[in-house]
Amino acid sequence: MIMSRKIRKPKQEKVKLKKIVPDTSAIINGVLSKMMKDGKIKGSEIIIPKIVMGELQAQASRMKESGFLGLEEIKTIRDSGRKYNVSLKLIGERPSYNDIMLAKSGRIDSLIQDVAKKEKATLVTSDLPQALVAEAEGIAVKYFESYKKAKKIRLEKLLTKDTMSIHLKENTIPYAKRGRPGKVEFVKLSKKKMRTKDLEDMIKELMDAARYEEDAFIESGFHNATVIQLRHMRIAITRPPFSDGLELTCVRPVVKLVLDDYKLSEKLKKRLSERAEGILIAGPPGSGKSTFAASLAEFYLKKEKTVKTMESPRDLDVPPEITQYAPLEGSFVKTSDILLLVRPDYTIFDEIRKTKDFQIFSDMRLAGIGMVGVVHATDPVDAVQRFIGRVELGVIPHVIDTIVYIKDGNVKKIYSLSLTVKVPNGMTEADLARPLVEVKDFEDGKVEYEIYTYGEQTVVVPVKEKRKPPIHKLAASRVREEIKKYDSNAEVEFLSDERVLVRVRNDIIPRLIGKEGKTIKRVEDRLGISVEVEPMVESLGKEIDFEVNETGAYIVLYFDKKHSGENANIYVDDEYLFTATIGRSGQIKVGKNSDVGKNVLRSIARKKDMKVFI
Repeated sequence: MIMSRKIRKPKQEKVKLKKIVPDTSAIINGVLSKMMKDGKIKGSEIIIPKIVMGELQAQASRMKESGFLGLEEIKTIRDSGRKYNVSLKLIGERPSYNDIMLAKSGRIDSLIQDVAKKEKATLVTSDLPQALVAEAEGIAVKYFESYKKAKKIRLEKLLTKDTMSIHLKENTIPYAKRGRPGKVEFVKLSKKKMRTKDLEDMIKELMDAARYEEDAFIESGFHNATVIQLRHMRIAITRPPFSDGLELTCVRPVVKLVLDDYKLSEKLKKRLSERAEGILIAGPPGSGKSTFAASLAEFYLKKEKTVKTMESPRDLDVPPEITQYAPLEGSFVKTSDILLLVRPDYTIFDEIRKTKDFQIFSDMRLAGIGMVGVVHATDPVDAVQRFIGRVELGVIPHVIDTIVYIKDGNVKKIYSLSLTVKVPNGMTEADLARPLVEVKDFEDGKVEYEIYTYGEQTVVVPVKEKRKPPIHKLAASRVREEIKKYDSNAEVEFLSDERVLVRVRNDIIPRLIGKEGKTIKRVEDRLGISVEVEPMVESLGKEIDFEVNETGAYIVLYFDKKHSGENANIYVDDEYLFTATIGRSGQIKVGKNSDVGKNVLRSIARKKDMKVFI
C-alpha cells in the first residue's frame, strides 16, 4: 500500500550568506535582487556558474519568458552591486549541448551543486527537490518558496464587477472598458501615464501566478507575445519588436447566462435540442458569442449529453463536467483525433479562424459529432461565406444547418441552410437549373440568400421578394380557368413571365400531360405560355418493385411491363427525387451525367433506401 506524506521543506537555519551560488530558479524568481534591496546580503559575493548563464541563454533563444527574466536579473545584480556592496563573479564552463538537453533530468542542477560544494558557498534556490538534494549532500542551502499566493494581485485591484477589459501600455494613460455588450463605456483608470517598471512588475506577478496557481496556465509562452489564462481572465502581453511598446490587455466575461435568458422561440429551442447538430455562432468581436456558446454547452449538458470544447486559449466559462481541450502539441488536428476516440455528443469549437480549423470542424461534423463553432462575422451570411472555398459547396449544408447571429449580447438572427436543385432566382431558362444552397430565415422560412456556382465563381446572391405584377394575376386567372377542366382545386404559381407551375391532384397528372405530352402541349399553345406540372402531394400512392442497373451512359430502372405508360415518383430516404414515365419496355433511363443521374449514382454508392411509387 502506498502512503502519501507531506513533503518536508529544508531546515531554514540562520546562515551568514558570505558566498552565494544561486541556481536558475532563484535567478528567474528575482530572489537575489530583492535580498540586495532589503540589505540582507550586504558585503556578500555572488558566484554564478556559467552553466546557469548558458541555460538562461538557451531559454531566451527559444523566446521563453523565463530566460529573459533570468538574464535581466543578472544584469540588475551587476548594475546595482556597488550600490549595495555586493560583488558578482562568473565561474566554470558553459554547458554543453548534452547538458542543456538533459537539464530536465537534473544534469544542470547537479553541476550547480558541485560548484557550491567546491566554493564552500551557500546554495540559494527556489526549487524544492534541488534544496532537499543539496541538504542531503551536506551543502549549505537557503530555500525560498517559488510563489506566495496573494489574496489579490495588482491587476485584479483594477477590476470592477462590470469591467469587460483592461488596456495597459507603457507611457500611456491606462483605461478600461466597462458595461456589457452593446453598452460599453471607456473609463480612464488613472491620470498618470503607465510606467514601464510598474507594468513589468505586474507582468512578473502574473507570470508567477500562471506558473504556480492551480487555476492558471500559460497558453502561449513566447517572449514577444505571451497569453496567460488566470481564472476567468485572458491576459495578452506583447513586447517590441512585435508591438511598438510593452502592452498588457486583460479580457474577461462579465455575465454568465443560461439559454433561457436569451428568450428564444420554442421553435428554435426545439431545433437546438432535437435537430441542430452543425451550429455556427457568429457575430462581431465582443458581441457575446462565447457567452452564448457557454450557455449552449450547459444546455446540452443538462440534456444529459457529453460535451467537450476545443479552445485556444481555454477561456469558456463552463461547468467542470465539460472538459476543455487545447491544441495538442500545438495542433487542433491531433486534438480532433483524440476527440473522435472520446466520442462526445457535442463539441464547442471556440474560435474557428484558420483554414485548417474550418476543415477540422467539417471533418468532425461529417464523422457524426454535433459541432458548435464560434466565428467572427459582421453579418450573419458572412459566417457561411467563410466556409466557401474551404469546404465543397454541396457539403456546406451537411456541415452547417443553423446559424445563430449574436450582436450586443442578444440573438439577432437565425438562419437555416438546405441544399436543393433549381433555377436560381432571377434566371428564367430551365436548363440553368443547378444545385444551390438556400439560406432561409429560420422563423418564417423565407429564402434570403442563394449560394451557387456561376462559371468558376461561387456567388452569394440576396433573394429579394418580388411583388407580382398585376398582369400575373390576370394571367393566373386565365391559366386556372384552363386547368380547372382537369382539376378544380389546381394551384398556379408564376416562375417567370414565360413559365408557370401548376400543381394538380396526383391522379390527374397522366390525363393532363396526355400520351407523349400531347394534351399539355395543346394547353400551352392555347395559353401562349410554358406550363410545368407537379403533383400536389409528393406521392403517387402505390409502391412498386424495381431493379437498377448501369448500361453504358445510362442508369436503367426496370419495372414489370404492366406498369408501362404510368408515371413513377422516385424517392431516396423518403426525399422526393424526380418523376418519370415508365416506357413500353418497362424501363426508365436516366443519363449518368445529368443532375438526377448523379443523385441516383450517389444514392446507390451510399446504399441509400430508394423507393418508387405510381
